[in-house]
Amino acid sequence: MLGREFEQKLANSKKAVIVGVDEAGRGPLAGPVYAAACYIPYNVSIEGINDSKKLSETERDQLFEKLTHHPGVKYAICDVGVRKIEEINILQAAMLAMDQAVESLGNSGVRPAIVLVDGPRLPVNVAKNYNATAVVKGDSKSFSIAAASILAKVARDRHMLKMDQKWPQYSFAQHKGYPTVSHQTAIRKHGPWVSDCLSPNSYSQAWTLSNPSHDFQPSQNMVRSE
Repeated sequence: MLGREFEQKLANSKKAVIVGVDEAGRGPLAGPVYAAACYIPYNVSIEGINDSKKLSETERDQLFEKLTHHPGVKYAICDVGVRKIEEINILQAAMLAMDQAVESLGNSGVRPAIVLVDGPRLPVNVAKNYNATAVVKGDSKSFSIAAASILAKVARDRHMLKMDQKWPQYSFAQHKGYPTVSHQTAIRKHGPWVSDCLSPNSYSQAWTLSNPSHDFQPSQNMVRSE
C-alpha cells in the first residue's frame, strides 16, 4: 500500500494541496473514457490506497466508497463519450477528461499547489494553468494518483455494468469493454456493439489494433445504442 513519501519529496509543507489525476478506459473497444482528480489532505487517513490495477474489485469498491464519502476528501470524476473519442482520438479524449476533472475540482474551491498526472504527458490546460508534473507509473508511486485511479476505474466499471444490463449478450460486466477472449467471441457471434455516435469504421480500426491478424468487416449485425 502507498504512503505519502513520494509526494512529500515534492512539497515544501504537509499542508500543500497536492492533487492526483488519472484516467481509465483507454484500452477498451467499447465505452467512454473516465478521469478523476483527487485531493486528500495530509491529516486524512484512508487505509489501503494503491494502484487500482493491484487491487481486487472488492477492494476498489470499498476504497471508492471511503473516498467518496469522507468529508475531507475532494474529488471530481469526468467522462468523455464515444462521439468525442471518435472526433479527437482516444489519447486526446483521455487528456480532455483529465483536464475537465481538474477544472471541476478547481471550480469546487480546491486550489492545487501541485498537480500530479499519471503517465508521460500532461493535459494541455493542466500544463498551462497549474504547477503540474507527469509521473510515469504514477499510480504505483503517488498516493493521490492512486486514489484518482481508483475513482476513475470504479466509476467507469459501474457505467459498464449499466451497459451490461442493456446489452447482456456482450458480458460487459465481465470484461468492461476490454478486448478479452470472451468479448471478441461475443463480437464474432453478435456483431460489434457500436454507439450511434461511433461509426463502424472506428470500431474496425480499434478491432484491427487489438487483433492485427484478423480482419473485421462491418456488417448489418451492428448492435447500436438507443
